Amino acid sequence: MAKKNAFYAQSGGVTAVINASACGVIEMARKHKNQIANVYAGRNGIIGALTEDMIDTNKESARTIAALRHTPGGAFGSARYKLKGIEENRLEYERLIEVFKAHDIGYFFYNGGNDSMDTAHKVSQISRQMGYPVACLGIPKTVDNDLPITDNCPGFGSVAKYIAVSTQEAALDVASMAKTSTKVFVLEVMGRHAGWIAAAGGLAGKTPAEAPHIILFPEVPFNKKAFLQRVKECVDRYDYCVIVVSEGARYADGKFLAEAGTRDAFGHAQLGGVAPVVADMVRQELGLKYHYAVADYLQRSARHIASATDVKQAYAVGEAAVKFALQGKTAIMPVIKRVSDTPYKWKIDEAPLSRIANKEKMLPKRYITADGFGITAACRRYLEPLIRGEDYPPYKNGLPNYVILKNQPVTKKLKTDFVV
Repeated sequence: MAKKNAFYAQSGGVTAVINASACGVIEMARKHKNQIANVYAGRNGIIGALTEDMIDTNKESARTIAALRHTPGGAFGSARYKLKGIEENRLEYERLIEVFKAHDIGYFFYNGGNDSMDTAHKVSQISRQMGYPVACLGIPKTVDNDLPITDNCPGFGSVAKYIAVSTQEAALDVASMAKTSTKVFVLEVMGRHAGWIAAAGGLAGKTPAEAPHIILFPEVPFNKKAFLQRVKECVDRYDYCVIVVSEGARYADGKFLAEAGTRDAFGHAQLGGVAPVVADMVRQELGLKYHYAVADYLQRSARHIASATDVKQAYAVGEAAVKFALQGKTAIMPVIKRVSDTPYKWKIDEAPLSRIANKEKMLPKRYITADGFGITAACRRYLEPLIRGEDYPPYKNGLPNYVILKNQPVTKKLKTDFVV
């Protein structure tokens, strides 16, 4: 392929390490200036391509781009915006190709989750149909850890570390006051359909006496009677009970415990907070004093406690995406392949987007204890390497010294505007 520009976009909920993937893409592209002239980033994700609102990363210094590796959030802006099927809304895809043509873009790197891989796959198809083939590569990112084929997803390891540490520390707090104060503590974590993050809370304790005493997974139908019985048993035996609950916890009929009745931009049910729902059950049925916390954005933005493994893997998939594109590959995603647990070894492989798009990887049954309230030894073996190692950001005056980009715009070339 002749020398072309590249377009990079961040999609969906951001993570503590998505910018490390961006760093990998940009630094690798800069090493191949003879093939990739410039890397343009979409302002607010794919919307930046549709509206021709792109950022010229060449205006940033090498030092600033390197600092992305330790900066959380989405440096260029992300968006929850799902492109529909090609036949449903062909105009959006044609607009993308029109913008790519105008700016001589021959490489498209889409950093996101399940829906994003679907978009990258469809863009690869329509670009060929329109006679302007673009190398389209997905770059895995999701705290939910639910992309198939890849052993794990960049972003997950750091969330897992944050939740395991938070569970451990909160448990010590509750235990110290349990005799005369709070008996039950509930920590709500992300995970709409897959319980990977909730499972990570299980790393905080290795014996039945250690927290968390109960984990509520989306994969295990919620049984109110069994749950309350377990809470009472834990309080009677240990003086307190720590619960980690996934936001996607649901009843046997599939209804979320915390369904709010509204839907987001992707058509997913909006969840209204499961921690207070669970905590109120404990109060009403058992009369126990409780506290709850909702990790929410804190868990996915906590770069100060990121997993070193996660940072390395996030950078590696960004770097690999560029390498694959320069080899002439398209419609694929770099994936992480585990070579061994002990010692932990991994490598980067590839997988077709067609096998990843719109598919979810649930927590395997073998990772959940028979009673449905905990993680197995196999799950612990899988999770532990992903949270290992510290990669602290630089600090200044007691706070992490994160970078803010200039984000200078690329001059528009098209006369027509596009409204999203």
